[in-house]
Parts: sequence; C-alpha cells; structure tokens
Amino acid sequence: MKAIVEQLKSTAAATKATDLRAAFAADPERFSRFTASLDDLLMDYSKTAVNDEILALLVKLAEEGGVEKKREEMFSGKAINFTENRAVLHTALRNRSNTPVLVDGKDVMPEVNAVLAAMGKFADGIRSGALKGATGKKITDVVNIGIGGSDLGPVMATLALAPFHDGPRAHFVSNIDGAHIADTLKLVQPETTLFIIASKTFTTVETMTNAQTARNFIAKALGEAAVQHHFAAVSTALDKVAAFGIESERVFGFWDWVGGRYSIWSAIGLPLMIAIGPENFGKFLDGAHAVDNHFRKAPVAENLPILLGLIGFYHRNVLGYPTRAILPYDQRLSRFPAYLQQLDMESNGKGVTIDGTPVEGNSGPVVWGEPGTNGQHAFYQLIHQGTSIIPAEFMIAANAFEPELRHQHQLLMANVLAQSEALMKGRTFEEAKKQLTDKGMDDKKADFIAPHRVFTGNRPSITFVYDKLTPYALGRLIALYEHRVFVEGVLFRINSFDQWGVELGKELATGLLPVIEGKESAAGHDSSTQGLVAALAKLAK
Repeated sequence: MKAIVEQLKSTAAATKATDLRAAFAADPERFSRFTASLDDLLMDYSKTAVNDEILALLVKLAEEGGVEKKREEMFSGKAINFTENRAVLHTALRNRSNTPVLVDGKDVMPEVNAVLAAMGKFADGIRSGALKGATGKKITDVVNIGIGGSDLGPVMATLALAPFHDGPRAHFVSNIDGAHIADTLKLVQPETTLFIIASKTFTTVETMTNAQTARNFIAKALGEAAVQHHFAAVSTALDKVAAFGIESERVFGFWDWVGGRYSIWSAIGLPLMIAIGPENFGKFLDGAHAVDNHFRKAPVAENLPILLGLIGFYHRNVLGYPTRAILPYDQRLSRFPAYLQQLDMESNGKGVTIDGTPVEGNSGPVVWGEPGTNGQHAFYQLIHQGTSIIPAEFMIAANAFEPELRHQHQLLMANVLAQSEALMKGRTFEEAKKQLTDKGMDDKKADFIAPHRVFTGNRPSITFVYDKLTPYALGRLIALYEHRVFVEGVLFRINSFDQWGVELGKELATGLLPVIEGKESAAGHDSSTQGLVAALAKLAK
C-alpha cells in the first residue's frame, strides 16, 4: 500500500497542474468515463483531477489497502471497533433481506425486528391519537431531547423529509444551554406534547439536564401522574428510565454495536418515524439497504462509496487538501453538512493507527458546508479565488415537491451546474480583460482590474444528481456517506468507530462545575482557566 501511495504522490505535482478545461476539450467522453451510478443516483467525479492512471492506482490502493476484506469483516459482525471490543453493525438495522447477522454466534435480526415493530406500534398510536396525553388530548407536538448522534441524525432527516410529514410537529433540543429548551417549551402545550429522551445510558449530562427541565414542565402543569403519559425513552438503562417515571412499554432499546453517529436507523429514529410514519420510515431503511448491497457487490471502479472514499483519500492524504465542502442544493438538507461533519470528523479525526503508531500524513479533513444558493453569497468567494483548494461536493434533485414553483427549481439547478463548471473552468486573464474592454474600459485600466477577475479553475468538485429527495433517496445518500467514511478510515489505517476525543473535555467539565458554582477553588487549574473563572464570577448575577 505504501508503494502505491508514493506512486500517487509522485503524480501530485502533475495533478495540481492539470488543466481540467483542456482535459474536457480533449476528451468528449470524459463525463461518461468518470461517472458512476446506482439507479437514478449519479455521481459525477469528472471535474476532479482523476485520470485513467490515477483511477487505476486508486483501485489498486483499495485492493492492497484491504477495503473489501475490512468491509466483509464489518458486515459479518467482527469486532472491528477493537478499542471498545464491539462489532459495527448499523447495517443490520436496515437489513431488509432479514438474512441472519451474527454477533458472538447469535443472530441479532429477531431483536432488530422486534424493536422496529414496537417503534411502529407506538408511532401509529401517537399519530392516530390512540395514545393520548394525560388529559385525553391528542399529541400534537413531539420534542426529542438528545445530543450528538441522538440529535443530529433525527433533526437532519426530519427537516429533509418535511414534505412527508403527516404526524405531530417535531422539535429537537440538544444544547445544555437553557435557552434551547426554554425557547422550545414556548412553542408547545403540556397537555399535547410528547417528550422523547434519547440517551443509551440515561446519564448524558446535557440530555438528562434538559429531560429534568421537561419533566418539571409537565409535572408543574399536569401533576406527577401525568409524566408517564408524556414521555418515552430510547435507552438501555431500564432501571434509570423507570426511576424517571417512564413505563417499560414506552422504552425502545438499541445495542452496543450501534455507534451514536450511525444510529438514525435504530430507535434513535423514533421522532422521524412519528413525523413521517412507519411506512415511509421503512422506505428510508430500504434506500440505505440498497447502498449496502451495492457497496458489497459492485466492482471497485463502479462502486460509489469506494470511489468517493478513494477520491477523498487522494484529496486529503496525497494532494493535502485540508477541508471538504458539502454543498446540497436543497434547503431541506440544511443540516446535512452538520450531520456529515460529525459522521466524518468524529470517525476519522484520529492521530493514531490501528497498531498504535502515529498516522503517517493526514487523517480526516475538516468537513463543513451550507445549502446552495445561500453559500454562494457567503463563502464561495474563498472556494473560487482563495489560496486553499477546497474540494466541493454538490447535491441536486431533478425534481422538487412544489410543481407550481418549477421555475425556481430550474434556477436552483442552473446555479449548481454553473458553480461546478466555474470551479473547473475558471476564467483566464485574457477572458477577464476582454470582458472589461468589451464594456468600454480602456486597455490600461483593464490590465489593472483584470487580475482581480481571474479564476484559476482546476478546483475539484463532485456532483450528485438524483430524482427527488424521498425517504428512499435520503436513506441512500446517508448510507453512501457512511460507507465513504469507512473506506477512508481503512485507508488511513485508523479505527473509525471510537471517539475518545469526546471524553477529555467532559471529564474536565465535571471537575470544573464545583469551581464555577463557587464550592471549590480554581487553584489547581492553569492561570488562563483561573482568570476566566474569575472573570465569569465577577460578571455573574
């Protein structure tokens, strides 16, 4: 594998100098040769610097890097998360074929199906009004309280699938900042609100603090006895859930082999299921399962997740591009960049390899983005003319849900295609100067102004095109990126499924709380922390 990486690095200088405009002019078939598809989902990577030589090397890298071997280890239930001795089987949650999936010799599918059925029964009860609040009124609002994977996935998917909402209104609270839950409680009525507490251990500080505030909200308005009618939990800590006042039939579990950032397919997806209904939730799982099958069966050179991962690795660890912009041209995917930010950065933001040695080169990139066209009027300036190369990943549906606004969707499509073309083609000095002189500017002034209107081009982008953002399409898109993260993690030679970087700050926060409360001295902390504690104490009222 090292030899192939070195071969790829030897191409880096030539790749950076590649004239993509010339490449397209010289090869009318470039688009068809550097695209891949799964049904209506098309991935165009022809506007990256990948050529036949590089693609062949990347395919060889996947083979020698053990991507296919590791892929089968994941699907078979091997404990590939070795630092926590856990299998990684979020794919089992959408295993629509229902073929056995073994963990320690036991088929997990009967439990997966049982939880899914229990979720469906509960969701139907809330949606139909069969399960009511304490005063007999139908539930009109659902508030999910969770953080990290217990929040980012549900809120992203619920926003994305707004056209399919025919259940109660959905709200999400994550931040320990009291403003988050305070603002949310102003939008709902105690008699008609269901709270879902999403915490596997039922000990997550942010979640349980907000849960207690929500409990007080219900108990104060409706009495202690009402709590059982207005709460459900996604947790495995049945004793703690019972002590909180939630009955066992309103508790939905999941397993250690489901990581938080991969848990939208599990009971963590309950608020989504209540919003769009069990049938549409099933289609969401179907889409992900289709990508799982494609990931396992398609040849490397035609395999969307593997290709996406290989190009990502090439951009990050060969060409050294430090960030990746996620740019969905769909307002309903406004939280998709944040969702991928956690998925990618928490998975591959590691500095140590699987054998405990420092990572050679780079690991995962900084992932960020906003929906188009908003981003065009905010940060695209840097993507087009800045000194850092930022690979961009665009997403666009051919069809929207507002036929009466078809022209606006056509404008949206025109914009995303224009951005990918502009990043690729750029604008030369001669073209910029001609634009100015054609408008009547004199030659001397045009020579002065034109450099500011030059775009170097050769800025890589990948574009995804699909029919429409349905539950099936969203499930497919999420699973594609999950497997991309897996592929890159294998090539970085890291464990993509632990997250020890989350722990240190949490530990220190626990020790700092009594200092903030004035119960302990800050003397044991560094001078900066002591100074900040003093500044906050002075301002606190």
